Amino acid sequence: MQSNATSPQQYLDELPEDRKEPINALRQQILENLPKGMEEQMNYGMLGYVIPHSVYPDGYHCDPKLPLPFMNLASQKNFIAVYSMALYAKKELLDWFTSEYAKQCKYKLDMGKSCIRFKKMDDIPSKLIGELTGKVDAKEWINIYETSVKDNRKRKK
Repeated sequence: MQSNATSPQQYLDELPEDRKEPINALRQQILENLPKGMEEQMNYGMLGYVIPHSVYPDGYHCDPKLPLPFMNLASQKNFIAVYSMALYAKKELLDWFTSEYAKQCKYKLDMGKSCIRFKKMDDIPSKLIGELTGKVDAKEWINIYETSVKDNRKRKK
């Protein structure tokens, strides 16, 4: 569910009541652990955590006018989602996360390639998401991203 909000505060203000507390708890952990060189802004109609053009002028290869995405947080129709591109791009991070999730949560992990879905508002591991946020710094994320883009271009040739 994309929002038309133009600022993170507007996004938060427009959340349904039952989503405000869990989204705010996740957001607080993300912001407390967000690596230097990254910032919060609206991105794809969600709360976005990005490497801004001031740090990475090339931007996102799909649309260079956009900053380089790192993580997103969204209230979807039937769940809250955390989109972590680093989980998709770094296998050892995915392995760590799935192991820690199993130790900390009572419900089975519901996850796509980079999307972690939380359908039960009483079992959202906010601190684990915060820890995940801090596992990859801006420089490492740029290196992972650039290597991935370069590898994809080679495969297409």
